[in-house]
Amino acid sequence: MSSPSPHMRVRGVTHRYGRRVALADATLDLPVGVTGLLGPNGAGKSTLMKLLATAMPLQTGEVAVGDVPLVRDNLTAVRRQLGYLPQRFEVMGWSTVRRNVEYAAWAHGLPSREAGERADRALALLGLSDRAGSRARALSGGMRQRLGLACALVHEPRVLILDEPTVGLDPAQRRGLRDAISAAAERAVVLISTHLVEDLATLADQVVVMHEGALRFVGTLDDLRALGADDAAGHASELEAGYHAVVEGRHV
Repeated sequence: MSSPSPHMRVRGVTHRYGRRVALADATLDLPVGVTGLLGPNGAGKSTLMKLLATAMPLQTGEVAVGDVPLVRDNLTAVRRQLGYLPQRFEVMGWSTVRRNVEYAAWAHGLPSREAGERADRALALLGLSDRAGSRARALSGGMRQRLGLACALVHEPRVLILDEPTVGLDPAQRRGLRDAISAAAERAVVLISTHLVEDLATLADQVVVMHEGALRFVGTLDDLRALGADDAAGHASELEAGYHAVVEGRHV
């Protein structure tokens, strides 16, 4: 797991819930930097993220972090290189903010002597240092979201997977969270899903649009803007117009 150039490779991943295909033959390369994942509800975004985060077992296809395949024998090693923030996550409400982050560091394999230092660093990055001694249950929704991100990145993962991290945050809180994500993306693969297209406008290096379980678009922000250039009048931006062109099947 010591590759100098971390990346995640996804090849032919398909997932079914009973007879329903939730993800169909997904093939994707995730380089260092931010990849934004867009798509309507039911598009398959959360299924893809859960599979990549090892929260669900692969049914079909292959995933690798660097040169290490995501298979049963490697799960523990791979999980120590992952940071995952699902849409719904639990914290130890009775414990302090700092203790939650320390525990996350320890759970990802860091020795106890390093956990405190890493926790302090993560809390400072997320602007939570002044709440380190507070009970987690006393946090506001926005602060709780930042605590979740601190727990996901405290061990400095090579791959950071964030499912709708800005839900429920006001514009200032979203901006602070984006700054923390940008800092992590300087050295890690970051995959972030969102319903807010403009959240990615200054953040993403690569954009993926999913619809009905399929990857319909993979490219840069400029590529997606170009798809909406002729239809921007009816949307908030060319970026949003390009997204709708993909979802509605109006791009080649």
